[in-house]
Amino acid sequence: MNHERQYRPPATAWVRDQLETIEATGDTTGVLVQGRPVVVVEILGAKSGLWRKVPLMRVEHDGVYVAVASKGGAPEHPAWFHNITANPEVTVQDGTETHEAHARLITGAERAQWWPRCVEAYPPYADYQAKTEREIPVFLLERR
Repeated sequence: MNHERQYRPPATAWVRDQLETIEATGDTTGVLVQGRPVVVVEILGAKSGLWRKVPLMRVEHDGVYVAVASKGGAPEHPAWFHNITANPEVTVQDGTETHEAHARLITGAERAQWWPRCVEAYPPYADYQAKTEREIPVFLLERR
C-alpha cells in the first residue's frame, strides 16, 4: 500500500469505525456486515484528489472481485460510483492481502453472469435491486 497517499475520512461514523478496526489489525476479516465479510477498496476522489477507503461486501469468484454500487437500494448511486468511474485504478484489500486492480463496469450478459454471485455473497442485494428502478452497477476489479 502506498503510504504517501492522502486520505479523506468517511463521513459516516459506522464506516469510520469499520476502517479503524481494519487499520488497527491490518486485516479485513475482523469486520463483518450481517455476518458477511468485507473488502476495502481504495478509490481516488474525482474532485478532491484524495483517496477514500471504502469497505464493500466481499464478492469474489476465481480470484476476481467485484464492487456492487447498491447504496442499499437507494435511487441514486453511492458517492464512490462517480470516483471509480473517473479513476478506475484502485487497490483492493481482502484479509491481509492487497493488490492493485482496474475497475470495469459490466453490463448485459457479463453482469447477468455475476449478479447471482453478488446475491449469493450478500443476499440483501436482491432486495436492494427490487426496491430501486436503477440497475445496480457492478464493477469487475481486475487484478493488474
